[in-house]
Amino acid sequence: MAKTNKTYQSALQEQDGVESPDSLSANVAKIIKANRKKQPSVKDLVSGITSGNITALSRAITLIESTNPTHSKKANEIITKCLPYANKSIRIGITGVPGVGKSTFIEAFGIHLTTLNKKVAVLAVDPSSSLSRGSILGDKTRMEDLVKNQNAFIRPSPSGDSLGGVARKTRETIILCEAAGFDTIIIETVGVGQSETAVHSMVDFFLLLKLAGAGDELQGIKRGIIEMADAIVINKADGENIKAAKSAKVEFNRALHLYPAKASDWSPKVSLCSALKREGISDVWTMIEDYTKTTSENQYFETNRNNQNKFWLLQTIEDRLKSKFYNSAKIKVELPMQIALVETGKTTPFAAAEYLLSL
Repeated sequence: MAKTNKTYQSALQEQDGVESPDSLSANVAKIIKANRKKQPSVKDLVSGITSGNITALSRAITLIESTNPTHSKKANEIITKCLPYANKSIRIGITGVPGVGKSTFIEAFGIHLTTLNKKVAVLAVDPSSSLSRGSILGDKTRMEDLVKNQNAFIRPSPSGDSLGGVARKTRETIILCEAAGFDTIIIETVGVGQSETAVHSMVDFFLLLKLAGAGDELQGIKRGIIEMADAIVINKADGENIKAAKSAKVEFNRALHLYPAKASDWSPKVSLCSALKREGISDVWTMIEDYTKTTSENQYFETNRNNQNKFWLLQTIEDRLKSKFYNSAKIKVELPMQIALVETGKTTPFAAAEYLLSL
C-alpha cells in the first residue's frame, strides 16, 4: 500500500492582526499618559464635591483612605474646605450579625428614602482578612437596584486593622458625603467585634437588626449593644416567620424596659420588617423621623454631635501619638531588644515600657 505524506498544522497559530493607524494609537497613548499623570487639585475636587460630582467625591475618599503622606495632606485640605458644607444630614448606623440581611435591608431602606427625594450615601465597611489584608468589597453587587439609583452613592471600604473593623477614615468620608449633598448617611458595620461601639460614636441613630427564631431573643440580649440601640428591627418577618417575629418583638420590648432611660429621652422601639418583600420599611423611617424630632426639640441631637467631636479629637490624638511612637527610628531599634530582654526574664514588661517611653 502506497504511503501518503500529509502535513498537519496546529489550529493554535498566531494570526496577523489588524494594525491600528499610527496617528490614532499615538494620540490615544498620549491622552492616556496625560490623564494618568494629571491629578485634580484640591480646589477642583472641592468644587466637584460641593456641586455633587460623584467622581470627585470618590477620588477624594480614595485620598482619605490612602496611607501616603502626600495624599493625607491633600485629603486634610479637602476636608477642611468641605466642613462648611457638612453637618446637614441624619447619620444612621446599622448593625447585626452576619446573615441577618443588612445589605438587603439597606437596599430596600435606601430605595424607599430616594422615593421621598432623599439623597442617600451608604458607607459599607467590609471586613479585611487578618492574613492577606484583602477585602472583597462586594456591597455594590449585593445592592444591584440601589447602586443604579441616581440619588444614591455606595462606597465599600476595607476595615483594615482599625478598631472593631470600622474603616479608619469613615468620619472624614461622612463629611465629604454631606458636602456633596447627601442628606442621609447610612453606615453598615461588619457585625462582629467592637465595631458597634465605634459606629455608635459617629452616628445620630443606631439601629440593630435581629432575626426571629434564631434562638437568641433573650440569650442575644447583650447589655452593651442593647443600651446603644435606638431601635431593634426584626428582619425576615414574612411567611412562616411572622409568628416567631411577633413573639420576638414582645420579648425584646420586655427586655428594653429593664434598661435605664437614655440621655436622649428617647424610648427605643421594636419593629418588624421584611426587607426582601420591602414591607415595614416605611415604619422604620417614620421611627427615625420621630427620634430626630424628639432629640432636636430637647437639644440632645446637637449635644450628642458635639460630644462625638470631642471623642474623635481625643481618639485622633491617641492614634497619632501611637503612630509617631512606633515609627520612631529609635523605637524601631530598641523595641525588639526590649522584647528579647522581657522574653529572657532580664527585665519586666513595665520597666521595658518605661525605658522605651523615656527615649
